[in-house]
Amino acid sequence: MISLILSESALELVPSELKHHPSVVSHARRLGKNPSEILLDNSWHFAAMKGMDNEMKRGRPDLVHFSILESTTIPLYFQNKMKLFVHTVDDKIISFGENVNIPKSYHRFAGVMEKLYKEKKITSNNDDVLLKIEDKTFSELVDEINPSKIIGFSTNGNKNTYEKIATVIADNACIVFGGFQKGHFSGLVEDKITNLYSVGDESFEGHVVIARMLYEYEKTIFM
Repeated sequence: MISLILSESALELVPSELKHHPSVVSHARRLGKNPSEILLDNSWHFAAMKGMDNEMKRGRPDLVHFSILESTTIPLYFQNKMKLFVHTVDDKIISFGENVNIPKSYHRFAGVMEKLYKEKKITSNNDDVLLKIEDKTFSELVDEINPSKIIGFSTNGNKNTYEKIATVIADNACIVFGGFQKGHFSGLVEDKITNLYSVGDESFEGHVVIARMLYEYEKTIFM
């Protein structure tokens, strides 16, 4: 089984320093929630986020949603050959159980994530853990997984093709994609990566790279 980590993902609750900003307060009021219980979202909170630390890696839970859907709606996941983790920009780890159906509607997805942040885990009717969130760094997660190889994807990496990269992904490898809109992995993440690849001259959206890479890997084990 391989592991997939969406690293430094732009998925977090509104931080305390922004919860009193008018754009956050008005959005929370429309949702009928406390400002500190909603996801930070650049679509609604642009004015509040302007100039905040690490701005370009934050407030895009919609992009994380796309990447999760690409990862959990394929045979590799359905057949329990891949474990998915989301590492957030504020150092939390979301773990996914087997055959978890993530809502395709973004608004429902946001509601599930907000509930997860509040309750720390979401279970099925049979008490199986579907989603769990805990305080943990990227390094701590990788040490826990203990993979044979950690393969990352970045425009800073060595240029290669999806097809060739797929052939070097061992069964117990870990593959890492950025869960943010723009920028590169932090040093703390990149230092853990053993093989860093680039898959083109252009900067593709993360969910596109994930879909193509997982498809090529599936071909090596299913075809």
